[in-house]
This record gives sequence, C-alpha cells and structure tokens, in this order.
Amino acid sequence: MLFKDLLDQKYKELRPQFEQLYYLALKRQTHDSDLLLIHLNAFYNSETHTWNNLEEKMSPYMFGLSHEGHSEHTHHNFIGEYMKKNMSDKSLTDYLLDVEFSAARRVEIDILTFKESISIQTEMLIYLKIWESDSFIKKFFQLANLIDGRAYDWHYKLMTTSRERGTTGSRDVIIRRKIRDKFEKDIPRLYAAFKRSYNFQIRNSIAHSQYSILGRHIQLNNYVKEDPFSHIRVQSFEEWTDRFHETLVIYTLYHELLGIINHNYGVVSTQMGDAVPIRITRQDPITEIEYRYVHYRAAFKDWGWQPDK
Repeated sequence: MLFKDLLDQKYKELRPQFEQLYYLALKRQTHDSDLLLIHLNAFYNSETHTWNNLEEKMSPYMFGLSHEGHSEHTHHNFIGEYMKKNMSDKSLTDYLLDVEFSAARRVEIDILTFKESISIQTEMLIYLKIWESDSFIKKFFQLANLIDGRAYDWHYKLMTTSRERGTTGSRDVIIRRKIRDKFEKDIPRLYAAFKRSYNFQIRNSIAHSQYSILGRHIQLNNYVKEDPFSHIRVQSFEEWTDRFHETLVIYTLYHELLGIINHNYGVVSTQMGDAVPIRITRQDPITEIEYRYVHYRAAFKDWGWQPDK
C-alpha cells in the first residue's frame, strides 16, 4: 500500500541529493563521457572470443542492454504497475487513524490489516527486485566510482559464487561498502537513504521466506542476537512502510537520473556531429587506453557504434 504524501515528502528530500550526485560525477569523472557509459551499460564480454559464426572478430568491449538490462525492463514494468494500482486515497496519517485499536471497529480493522499484510508481501517482492537488480547495483557502483575520481570500470563483475576470483564483490558488499559508504562524506542524506532502505537481514529474510506476520508486525525468523547483521527481531508495518517508500523514491530518482544523462549527452552530441568520444580502459589483449566514438540517433534517443544512415 502506497501513500502519495509520504512518497512526495521523500522525493522532495532526495531529489536535491541526486542532483548533487550528478554534479559530482560530472565534475570528478576522469573522462568527459564516463557518465554516458553508465547510461549505455558499457561492459566487457569475454564470450566474444568463442564466437566463430561471424565474418569479423568482434571487440569484447560493448554497450547495450544485455541480459541485465532486459531483466531491469521486465521488473520496471511490474513495479510501475504496482505503483499505479496501489496508491491509497488517504494520507498515511489518516490511514493509521483508521487502524488504531477500537473494540467497536475490530472486524473492520482486522480486514484492513489483512489487506495491508497482503500488499506488504507484494512490496517485499519489489524490494528484492530493486536491491537484487544487477543493473541497479552496477550503475550505482559506477556512479560512486566516478565521484571517487575513478574511471568507469569496464571490467566490473558481480560475484555469483564464493569460488569466483577477480570479481568486484558480492551484492551486499558492493551496496554497503562500494556504493553507500562512498556517499557518506559528500552526500550524507543519500548515504542515510541507502542505510535506511537497504538491510542485509531483511533482504535475506524475504528471499528465504524467513518471516511471519503477526498483527501489524513482521517477525524476522533469521534473527541472531550475536550477529550484528541479523539483529532485527521485529519490523512494524509503519517501519516497513518508511523503508519501502524510501526504496521506491531512490529507484524512481535513479531512473530519472539515467534519463537526464542520456538527454544531456544527446544535446552535447548535436554540437559534435552527433558523435561523442568515449574511453575504453582495456585489459584485453593488453592493458591500454582506447578511444572511440559513439553516435547518437536523435529520432530514437539512442546510441550506436556507427552513424545512422
């Protein structure tokens, strides 16, 4: 169940933080088009070395949706539908008054609480769709990299098994240490938003169905007193509502930021013959810097390696 007043409040608080994120990334990027590479989802694909059905050998340095981009589009559509169809016609304050204990209204309150519990379990699925998203994590990692004065990482690789070597890290490590913590000094409110929204224990509790709903509380069955990452025993519905709304606003502003990046580089390209130079920090076949151009198609607001004919 969503509350427009709470979403609007959080959007108003967080939009300036994303403007600051964009400004810092633009200012501190070590090549003028590294921000564009985030929108383009630039990546290294070692599988090209095994392709033998093409006349010309393809470069392993690519950009485009890839599997993670198509996945993001699928989940984005689901999240959008939920947001359109589950907005309460009441403010959060008024709704909480409706569910305050009253012996005379007990049946009505039980029905409202049950409906809210069903809605929250759908929100839990959305919570996973956002905080488990390969594309969401990767692009925030690249933004944090840029404000840290580092180059776009073409060789970013998410760890999928504990035996993998040469990876950027696990989802949890990347989110907490390589994204969230990088925001603490320069964008403290965004750091706080990540800290308030993302929680490793809650994510795992949802992913493994280790929770139960009792009244207006969510009991986390993966609570471990001695573990600092599993120390939450109970989340009230009100606490969940705040966490989930903050997550949705981060997600919304993230997509808006990607749109702004694409638009602004599109404007730049029109002043440069519809082409923008990019930098590829190669490690294959040797460590070197390669410069190439990407070409903008204004009619479609997209990019390609070759100019539109």
